[in-house]
Amino acid sequence: MKVLVIGPSDTRSCGGMAEVIRGIRESASLNQEFQIDIFPSYIDGSLAVRLLYSAYGYLRFLLRYKNYDLFHIHTAEKGSTFRKSLYLRKIKKTGKKAIVHIHGAEYLVFYDRLGRRRKTIVDRFIRQADLVLALSDSWKRELEARFHIDTCRVLNNGVDTAQFRSVAADVSKYRNSFLMLGRLGERKGAYDLVDALESALRRNPDLTVCMAGDGDVEQIRSLAAQKGLQRQIRVPGWIGRKEKLNCLKQAAVLILPSYHEGLPVSILEGMAAGKAIISTAVGAIPEVVTEENGILVEPGDTAALAEAMLLCSSDVKMLETMSRNNLEKAEHTFSIRRMHERLAEYYRQVMNLE
Repeated sequence: MKVLVIGPSDTRSCGGMAEVIRGIRESASLNQEFQIDIFPSYIDGSLAVRLLYSAYGYLRFLLRYKNYDLFHIHTAEKGSTFRKSLYLRKIKKTGKKAIVHIHGAEYLVFYDRLGRRRKTIVDRFIRQADLVLALSDSWKRELEARFHIDTCRVLNNGVDTAQFRSVAADVSKYRNSFLMLGRLGERKGAYDLVDALESALRRNPDLTVCMAGDGDVEQIRSLAAQKGLQRQIRVPGWIGRKEKLNCLKQAAVLILPSYHEGLPVSILEGMAAGKAIISTAVGAIPEVVTEENGILVEPGDTAALAEAMLLCSSDVKMLETMSRNNLEKAEHTFSIRRMHERLAEYYRQVMNLE
């Protein structure tokens, strides 16, 4: 069976969708059973670059799509959905099968704010899919209720647990070190983290945070400088896999104070690396992070965020327990092996192969 995976370039785009697509490309089990090709429909860059590449990508798709049996379409909110609706419309006109995989952290917020005409486009996009993949049980329930579909299934994100387990470290050595991975900006709570650290430093001057990702890199560096926190906050920008592993090794806690999320890959990576988690109770995060493996606060509550950081830095026994629990939970529930086993089942189901 020939499968075309459509989504952002896994080599020229940042973010969770690109990470998931990269995992599919590198999966020995999936590629042994299916003939999988990765089709980049989008790359990061200026507005002009994104628009030109998107148009070019769709023209390339029109020349190739007849060669495939099944299409796995990765989408997020806003322009991503409207671009992918063009792909799906062409696919369904030829009677072929397609899976729509929804990643966007603000997808339902985006949908609810649309006017009637654009809502109709999204409704048709979702309902035309032979299968819709949601990142969690709560997302599945919300998508089913919003779009009145019975074709939605859960596919949890997964990570290479063996690779990340290799950087599990002595939490007592790094109890004052925190790491944030992902796009820096207001939605991810990056500015809240700077404010929370500034507050927490009054009681523990040894705390440090590494904030690695793209987005508002220069703005966060400037804010740290204004507050005199250059020594406590490191902002390396977007980092590759090797440097990411090194950053994880030198932290005890993965912190992500987002306002909107689906199921963040960075949290799963932190769990697989044996880190405690501090995050916000949004999206699917409360399904993954409980008092056994992390601390949840409300979005924007910088006082609670500061207290969570101080608690982690002072309670090594708690950190050790959370570390053990996260290593186990990641292996049993969020390994990329389990994710790809479930994805293979969905591919077979859609094509009526089982």
